[in-house]
Amino acid sequence: MSGLFITFEGPEGAGKSTNLQYLADILSEAGAEPLLTREPGGTPIAEQIRALLLANHDEQMDDDAELLLMFAARAQHLNRVIRPALAAGRIVISDRFTDATYAYQGGGRGIDPERIAVLEGWVQGSLRPDLTLLFDVPVEVGLARAKARSTLDRFEQEERAFFDGVRNTYLRRAALAPERYRVIDGSGSLASVQAALQPVAQWILEQWRA
Repeated sequence: MSGLFITFEGPEGAGKSTNLQYLADILSEAGAEPLLTREPGGTPIAEQIRALLLANHDEQMDDDAELLLMFAARAQHLNRVIRPALAAGRIVISDRFTDATYAYQGGGRGIDPERIAVLEGWVQGSLRPDLTLLFDVPVEVGLARAKARSTLDRFEQEERAFFDGVRNTYLRRAALAPERYRVIDGSGSLASVQAALQPVAQWILEQWRA
């Protein structure tokens, strides 16, 4: 068996976390025991960077500083958690990865994607997800869900145009690489979303066991 790298992506309120656990439960019942992690975060140092990124500050965070912090956390996460787990043959499921950087710092902040690509190559080398599940919801639906669940973090307080850029970038990237992405309508019922995940779980198990 070889390791498999799965990422969950989507704008705010798309239902990633709930459905990530559902998929993980299916895989665990089949004996796969996936490793669940998240970005930014995943290690003690990377979680401290996450707290810095999400918190509200009196000083405005520069867009370039935000981008570099994202990749600093990612480097720690990759080298301490993701790469060792994949080398051990584990299925790794990450709640967000580099697609989120293209969406939030690229589509949302307006940073040139070519600059992001340079950091991606430097930090990741050739490593890319084997499968990315993109949960898509209309911006107004996702923001309403985010507001209802908890206090809004620094990103969740952005203007509507920011989230339009995030969603559009996600969908554009998915359209350009259909072999890696599965776009799932996150605006439906929980039952309908989870029904769409069942064949995905079977595909993951088949690939992992191959």
